[in-house]
Amino acid sequence: MTIVTEPYADQLKRWPATGRHILAHFDEKSVVAYQAYRPAIGRFAVEHQQFGGEFSLSRMSWIKPNFLWMMYRSGWGAKLGQEVTLAVRIQREAFEEILKLAVHSTFVPEVYGTEAGWNARLAGSPVRLQWDPDHDPNGAKQERRAIQLGLAGEVLRRYAREWILKIEDISDFVSQQRSNVQAHGFSGLATPREYVYPIKDPEVASRLGADRL
Repeated sequence: MTIVTEPYADQLKRWPATGRHILAHFDEKSVVAYQAYRPAIGRFAVEHQQFGGEFSLSRMSWIKPNFLWMMYRSGWGAKLGQEVTLAVRIQREAFEEILKLAVHSTFVPEVYGTEAGWNARLAGSPVRLQWDPDHDPNGAKQERRAIQLGLAGEVLRRYAREWILKIEDISDFVSQQRSNVQAHGFSGLATPREYVYPIKDPEVASRLGADRL
């Protein structure tokens, strides 16, 4: 696995405890998003370094830049149909474009003014945004919110075929860390190194509802 990891306990000290923040593994040119699939989809993606085969471009696909949110959603890779955890490294410019297009999946009056305005934005955007409670490694809710982004239409096609720099199957790592949590608690856990992602455009950050440090 090429993704740099760090003890969870060390990262917890620098992560904000509250607020809406995008925790992510990123560098100057890329951002890692996590997805979990059944083996047929996961194996195809790794082999071909793009999505295809049984992967559907006609359905919305959700990406999560926060590793532990993905672990909560997939039950550490133990849920049926989510056995293969993929780390999908995409172009950072592409991630910025996804954020720019994102529209909340529920009505937020201070952002959209009226429900009619929100519905119009919703109908015109291929990207959905949700802020969900983040979770600790045992699945307990945190006060901090984590982002997930739903991709559809042309954005999903470009994500699946054009924006990918590398797809890694990190299922073995997930299994190892699940065992570490079960045997040693949080002290034995390592996770991908994540920092709060800095959204370049302050207008986009405000519209998304992301909190500033």
